[in-house]
Amino acid sequence: MSKVNLENPLIVQGDHTVLAEVESPRYAQARDELARFAELVKSPEHIHTYRITPLSIWNACAAGVKTDQIIGSLHKFSKYPIPEHVLVKIQDFASRYGRLKLMRRDSETLILSANAEPLAEEISHNNLVLPLLAERLSPLTFRIESISRGKLKQALVKIGFPAEDLAGYTKGEELCMEFRNTTVAGEAFLLRSYQNDSVRAFHANGSNSGGSGVIVLPCGAGKTIVGIACMARLQSSTLILTTSVTAVRQWKNELLDKTTLTEEQIGEYSGKMKQIRPITLATYQIMTYRKTKDSNFEHMSLFDQRNWGLIIYDEVHLLPAPVFQFTAFLQARRRLGLTATLVREDGRENDVFALIGPKKADAPWKTLEKQGWIAKADCTEIRIPLPQDIRMPYAVADSKRKFRIASENPLKEQIVKNIISRYKQEKILIIAMYLDQIKSIAKNLDIPVLTGSTSQDKRDKLFADFKEGKIHILAVSKIANFAVDLPDASVAIQISGTFGSRQEEAQRLGRILRPKQGLNRAHFFTLVSADTIEQDFALKRQLFLCEQGYTYSIRDTDREDPNSFLQ
Repeated sequence: MSKVNLENPLIVQGDHTVLAEVESPRYAQARDELARFAELVKSPEHIHTYRITPLSIWNACAAGVKTDQIIGSLHKFSKYPIPEHVLVKIQDFASRYGRLKLMRRDSETLILSANAEPLAEEISHNNLVLPLLAERLSPLTFRIESISRGKLKQALVKIGFPAEDLAGYTKGEELCMEFRNTTVAGEAFLLRSYQNDSVRAFHANGSNSGGSGVIVLPCGAGKTIVGIACMARLQSSTLILTTSVTAVRQWKNELLDKTTLTEEQIGEYSGKMKQIRPITLATYQIMTYRKTKDSNFEHMSLFDQRNWGLIIYDEVHLLPAPVFQFTAFLQARRRLGLTATLVREDGRENDVFALIGPKKADAPWKTLEKQGWIAKADCTEIRIPLPQDIRMPYAVADSKRKFRIASENPLKEQIVKNIISRYKQEKILIIAMYLDQIKSIAKNLDIPVLTGSTSQDKRDKLFADFKEGKIHILAVSKIANFAVDLPDASVAIQISGTFGSRQEEAQRLGRILRPKQGLNRAHFFTLVSADTIEQDFALKRQLFLCEQGYTYSIRDTDREDPNSFLQ
């Protein structure tokens, strides 16, 4: 049993939550270990609250974290003795991972095996699982139809017994490709150590224990390169699904710049063109297109158009529900999810785990920052009072309207001007949720603006001008949440966001984290109306980044002195 050590930062509670004292000198070390097997749920100024869940433990197990390491970390950093039943429950959660195994018997049949007869009895009588069991072959084994593979894994996760899928994958159509030692652009190229580690964890030497799962890396850390490296390891045709045509073009540019693939081997499948080639890049938007709400999804057949050896889900935290549903039937193909955060605002992390695969590797943001692979980021929340003339409309509005009134606080524009003036030598992104707001500020400040309705040609032109230094400020709507390659942006000003979206906050910070010359430093400003519902949501938005070790300095301003936050 742990001894009392009041210098330690953690208090492990009986409800599986863990309190972490931010001011403790051992907090940073404890936080980094906690992040491997617990999730941050609250982050007020002095005490952060984590929760240990079955899914957080299963992801840790899948990433190679041992049960004794988890328990050892809690003992190492806990102030007080840990409740015995919490330790027992952690062991129970961890032991459930892999007690059921899926194996292949032949091309059409799988075997689900349990490690104990009581478990086999339990699942055979469960209403979620029973319809997916074709036949009981022995006290410990069941025959499963191949088509039920994904649905069965979803059901087993829901009842708390995730199956380890060892049924293997189709090899797919062969495709020879190699990395270049020198890019087409003439730069030396070599995979970074953490990128190599991620590829090895996913590939698992080609064994059936690899081949499906999620790689979690910060924005700007080269997730695309990891995806390409997995393709090179497998040497098979690949379908890559991503968030936008801009992201499609970025993937294509990286493939042509850093591998031996030719233009003729890479196809774009989007609204404008429908090329199906050995490497095919498609958008989630086109995959989920249908003429009416009751029509069929016209382009889901792309999954069967070639014998894909790998399907890559870029920004997997944004994977739409219809693609989830279809992925349940694609379990015989290798699947790689790429993301900066496993957080999903729709709560479907279980489906990512079951259908794409568990977390195979991640790299803490602050670790990569220390190594210089991503920029150091200063995060600042600037609190601005509501103008007197909108306080009464705010007071009588419902919560949704309150949030919009606070988000569109007209005093934010002056703060934007002040930040631009202070960082006029830097490349700046201004990001907002509300179109009227971002268009108005862009017009008043004479700044080009990008929204969802901006044509792809204009987007490409503005992105190119920004990279080349012809313009140094861009105003951007929610499209900034998705893959946008602006390597030189070093300042982001967030003037409104989507309620308490943690993954949106991470994505927006990620827009400015690519490594930079000189000090390698970025600045992330969030403008919030003080003492409003927007301030409450800002705390929720910051959760994931706080978990990664970022802290927000709070600056107050007032109408009389709009530069006060710069002091």
